[in-house]
Amino acid sequence: MQPKNLPPKPSMPRRRGLSALIIWITIVALILVLVFYIRRIARRNDEQGRYDLGTAILEFGRAFPEEAIRSLHGTKDGDVFVRLHNDKTGFMRNRRNHYACHLIQPGRVRIVPLADAKGFVAEFLDAPTLNGEFIFVKESEAAEVSLWLLDNYVSVTGKISGDGQPDGGREMAAADGDASTPDRAN
Repeated sequence: MQPKNLPPKPSMPRRRGLSALIIWITIVALILVLVFYIRRIARRNDEQGRYDLGTAILEFGRAFPEEAIRSLHGTKDGDVFVRLHNDKTGFMRNRRNHYACHLIQPGRVRIVPLADAKGFVAEFLDAPTLNGEFIFVKESEAAEVSLWLLDNYVSVTGKISGDGQPDGGREMAAADGDASTPDRAN
């Protein structure tokens, strides 16, 4: 029983429950906007290529300091093909924390096209652990890298020095067994 001299208890206003609901809705909406924004950034990074080509340039320069890089193209998996200043070609296999760098010797790689024009299968005769399928973001990049590798191949079979041997010299012809088929494995 209430004493007579105390005022009656005021009833709780319903506004307090409504304002808590508005705060929670606002927090959930902000989280959804943040998730949308992060997913958009991630999708844009996937379209541009997920891997940092700057690191590839540094690692290739560290592995082959005497070679000057003219251009490079990365695959969807992070592997990188490198065009060098003297029409040589290099390759870098992405190993998560670093790159395995390889300088492709003239005539020591075989290329087989894939059904998808954005890629090809490469067989490295000097480094079989680097073999694989290589898919690029654009068809034009795959075509350009294929031309680099073709020029690398032609530099052996198409360019003949004064002594009648391919540009690689007698050592290259002797190592391959036959100067007319420089891509044949020993």
